[in-house]
Amino acid sequence: MKNLKMVSILNSIDTGHEDMIHDAEVDYYGLRLATCSSDNSVKVYDIKSGASTLLDDLKGHYGPVWEIDWSHPKFGNLLASCSYDRKVIIWKEQQRKWIKYYEYANHDSSVNSVQFAPAELGLILACGSSDGSISILNYNVGSNTWDAKKIQNAHAIGCNAVSWAPAITPVFGGGEQETSPVRRLVSGGCDNLVKIWREDGDRWVEESKLEVHSDWVRDVAWAPSVGLHRYTIASCSQDRRVVIWTSSDCINWNSTVLHTFDDVVWNVSWSLNGNILAVSGGDNKITLWDQNSEGNWQCISDISKGQGQIHAQ
Repeated sequence: MKNLKMVSILNSIDTGHEDMIHDAEVDYYGLRLATCSSDNSVKVYDIKSGASTLLDDLKGHYGPVWEIDWSHPKFGNLLASCSYDRKVIIWKEQQRKWIKYYEYANHDSSVNSVQFAPAELGLILACGSSDGSISILNYNVGSNTWDAKKIQNAHAIGCNAVSWAPAITPVFGGGEQETSPVRRLVSGGCDNLVKIWREDGDRWVEESKLEVHSDWVRDVAWAPSVGLHRYTIASCSQDRRVVIWTSSDCINWNSTVLHTFDDVVWNVSWSLNGNILAVSGGDNKITLWDQNSEGNWQCISDISKGQGQIHAQ
């Protein structure tokens, strides 16, 4: 018997965007919402107390803006955006307005994905591009500058998504711990592959290449750690499948097909404690999934986008 999950729509916001919205992200405290669109803009709203007030309309891109990501508040209210115009912009809040803090324009094609690293790793941003490369932007506090490292030819034809591993300090057999967590990320691309990357000195190396998908990988999401030394990644593809990858060492990975959907799957996203996965795709639904006591994945809720219909199971 499946657990009943109550899912309700808390708020509906008229964004004022003039074209399709590609991403919507709530900040760390859940007080602000950022959206981005094919109208080339990023908008920021105050959403506390259930109301929504437009704080700023960020103009700086000259093409559709595909994805946005908030930094951890310890670094200030920073917001990263990436666009078809080949640029990444990091915006910084000053007196409830956002200014262009840093611009990175060293990709040769559309930048499709951006994500800030876990705060324990420092102020770092990963960017995946259609030119096939991944850029790692690292902020240096002493010099107040950004350094960029690039993983060339990460994915043939293009990289569609990047996601950071949680900042886990590895524990070895003797109980000794390394002094700092390993910097790792996962990427998905047009070569149908999911790849794991690890920082090794001053370069990034491919640690694992995961092959199950039979079409472009559209999104990847590394699950948050809940104290267990087990790694979990979700990937989704134009092959209509969501795959769950698990490993204890980031070298040997096991794959489980969560579900084959009726249409292309665009996005996967974990809950904060990593036990519920949200999936959205071309079927115009958002479904929520969790694992039962036998370890099998089950759909616990599905929501028709824009209609507020709840079909809890």
